[in-house]
Amino acid sequence: MPDMSRFAGFSEKQVHQTSIPEVFFQDILSDIDHLGELKVTLYFFWRYSHMESSVRFLQWSQILKDQRFMAGMGKTLAGAIQYLEESLIRSVQRGTLLKAALEIEDNRETLYFINSPKSRAVVDAIKKGEWRFPRDNDEQFEPLIESPNIFRLYEENIGPLTPLIADAIGNAQDDFPENWIAEAIQIAAENNVRNWKYIDAILKRWQQEGKHDRRDQEDPEKSGRKYIEGDYSEFIEH
Repeated sequence: MPDMSRFAGFSEKQVHQTSIPEVFFQDILSDIDHLGELKVTLYFFWRYSHMESSVRFLQWSQILKDQRFMAGMGKTLAGAIQYLEESLIRSVQRGTLLKAALEIEDNRETLYFINSPKSRAVVDAIKKGEWRFPRDNDEQFEPLIESPNIFRLYEENIGPLTPLIADAIGNAQDDFPENWIAEAIQIAAENNVRNWKYIDAILKRWQQEGKHDRRDQEDPEKSGRKYIEGDYSEFIEH
């Protein structure tokens, strides 16, 4: 079995949801037997959910710019591109995606659409030369990078995520801003204190006395002592 990072679980704090039509689960999912095709299909639903344009599509060149997605399509860039192309071909053949070619600033670009009545009308207009490419299209397709998951951040910097620790982090998300938790984890890692109680003590101190965005960061030695002495020392193993 290949090495893989273990997913820590979905956060109840995530508010953005990706909409997937029910027909995908009823008529399409059971027929897909190619992992790349499944990845591409789900990827399009996700990217569409972040677009505000009335006409939504993805360009071939824009998919290639998403390094996180492409990293999951192959170990090498050449392999990932080949696998992406094969996956897109399968999606178009199945009918979940539509494909159209268009001249954009003297370059021939391939566009992909989720198959819908509006998309079919646009593809038909492209074939007839009756559709103009939107000039501001690039702005809405910048790769979307989210902040690291707090649970993963804990595992990577502090230690194993046990059920008790997972519950504690979940409770902390109800009481503190996520950026506070992330910064407290960073402070614990910087001071080589690998336990949740220390992080929790920092968060409660900020809550009681106010958080001052690490005002003494210009003096690393002073900053380090601040978090390993005094009220926090009982949480440090010597």
